[in-house]
Amino acid sequence: MTFKALLEKRSIEAWEIYLPHLSIDCVVFGFHEGALKVLLLKMKESDSWGLPGGYILKDENLKIAANRILEARTGATNIYLQQFRVFGETHRSEAAFDYLPDDSFFKQRFISIGFYALVDFTEVEPVVDELSTDCGWRDINRLPELMMDHQFIFDKALETLRKQLIHKPIGYNLLPEKFTMPELQRLYEIILDKKLNRGNFYRKILRYDILIKLDETRKGGAHKAPDLYSFDQEKYKAALKNGLNEIW
Repeated sequence: MTFKALLEKRSIEAWEIYLPHLSIDCVVFGFHEGALKVLLLKMKESDSWGLPGGYILKDENLKIAANRILEARTGATNIYLQQFRVFGETHRSEAAFDYLPDDSFFKQRFISIGFYALVDFTEVEPVVDELSTDCGWRDINRLPELMMDHQFIFDKALETLRKQLIHKPIGYNLLPEKFTMPELQRLYEIILDKKLNRGNFYRKILRYDILIKLDETRKGGAHKAPDLYSFDQEKYKAALKNGLNEIW
């Protein structure tokens, strides 16, 4: 079956089960080896990449739909999701399916609800489905050309992440259970897009008493093994209510 024929078949099914004109686009962030990454996929017969997304079942709650879409694409459950914006510009998506008939479900005007997701990189197994040829992680500073308005959606998600760094459990959801202070600082530097003074950062973050210093170190490397930390979840949640109000 050709890709066009497959989409035409899926269009008939989509009219039956999904809400028309509404879609979900997800910006999935993961942190690995000192780099912030985003999950992208490549559709069949396309030269550009896109964000994971999908449609809402007629009897489905919005956040349940986003979780379903991401579980199918990543294999991960209990994903941290945050709705951040609605994207409703005219003709934002129709051109991507200009080879389909005008009555195709996919060629209609879609208003998209944007979610960003924070995942443990090690728990994600990207899934390639029948509509895609690739799915994997890309460094946020080395993105390929993105389809439709997905670059704009990504930019707004990163902007939101930066603004919410002091109020949302971003570090808790992106870092592994045990992490080093340099890893935590590096995550903040990438999100904030600026270099932070090591001494100042350590002093400010320790002031909130949200970290537990473990009786362990990170083995390996030529330098002294750094201490490992974990988040004190209760204190972290309490601190976020008031905000980590520092000028980083």
